Amino acid sequence: KGIDTIAVTGVNDHFVMDAWKNASGGDAIEFLADGNGEFAKAIDMTFDGSGNGLGTRSKRYAMIVDDGVVKSMAVEEAPGKVDLSSAENVLKALG
Repeated sequence: KGIDTIAVTGVNDHFVMDAWKNASGGDAIEFLADGNGEFAKAIDMTFDGSGNGLGTRSKRYAMIVDDGVVKSMAVEEAPGKVDLSSAENVLKALG
């Protein structure tokens, strides 16, 4: 499909992101730590998970970016859902 990079961000430190990468076998995927949630805040993708002891978290989304321009973005309606942002739907969006 002409994809150069697949990246995953998470409001976690780099140790957690490295453990996730190792556990998932996602060697071809970039796992990017957003420990303070600064990236998530900058793109307005945060929610308050403090009621569950989680603090500020990132919504689950899939974003297709081409040369720095967001071409599509699918944001899940609720935490824990993986429908709109599924790999199958991302592949469909790529055409």
